[in-house]
Amino acid sequence: MALAQRYSALTLKECLQGDGMKEIKEPAFSPLIDCALYDQFVVPAGVDPIEFVKPFTNTSGHMKIKFCHGTTTLAFKYNGGIVVAVDSRATAGTWIASQTVKKVIEINPYLLGTMAGGAADCGFWERRLAYHCRVYELNNKRRISVAAASKLLSNMIYYYKGMGLSIGTMISGYDTKGPGLYYVDSDGTRLTHHMFSVGSGSLYAYGVLDNGYREDLNKEEALDLAQRAIFHATHRDVYSGGVVNLYHMTEEGWEKISTTDVTDLYDKYQTEKGRAS
Repeated sequence: MALAQRYSALTLKECLQGDGMKEIKEPAFSPLIDCALYDQFVVPAGVDPIEFVKPFTNTSGHMKIKFCHGTTTLAFKYNGGIVVAVDSRATAGTWIASQTVKKVIEINPYLLGTMAGGAADCGFWERRLAYHCRVYELNNKRRISVAAASKLLSNMIYYYKGMGLSIGTMISGYDTKGPGLYYVDSDGTRLTHHMFSVGSGSLYAYGVLDNGYREDLNKEEALDLAQRAIFHATHRDVYSGGVVNLYHMTEEGWEKISTTDVTDLYDKYQTEKGRAS
């Protein structure tokens, strides 16, 4: 209480320039941050937010700010189930916002969604989908099918077509009909296929997938193929990176296999390449 009374009257200017900075004695307590909350948001030193977003400003349309998005996600079906793999880098234009984004959204134990486009848009609408899937299960006493879940998501976001949403997701899972894999985007497009890759690095991932994909892959081969595809995309696409998150889906539900830093994969594949030569 004494600390609160001591610093609550200080303004941001006093914290930055006055005696407020001299009062910082405890490393676990930062009056600078507490004082900043009273006047304005804290921003990194030397960054002017207005000048920073000017290169990404679109004055000709309804969307005043349009950031470039980047990611690499993929999923494919094979005889042993479904493999889902994603990177973890989030970018806003040329700025790397995060290296630890979880781009696989666990809708329920038998459904997975991936995130490509706007992180907020994908996260919100797929969590909303998870809510509706749970309501369906409670009302009907059975799990929703993969096709129905993807159609539900497509219908929800179609109403917002042209309003600035940025979503490119894959809905994968198991139901009574077996494995299902669907692509849904912010225009309401809904497609099904045995293989999809979405994001700025998807072309590089497709090159690896097309070269190594077979329906009769065993589990180890399928997981290695997905991991290699994401790695090569992160190596060539500057908007992709971080770690490779790998999931495997069977009729018993999804399982998270691994989280591997792309730097470690680079060392691993370079070693293999050296041995082969």
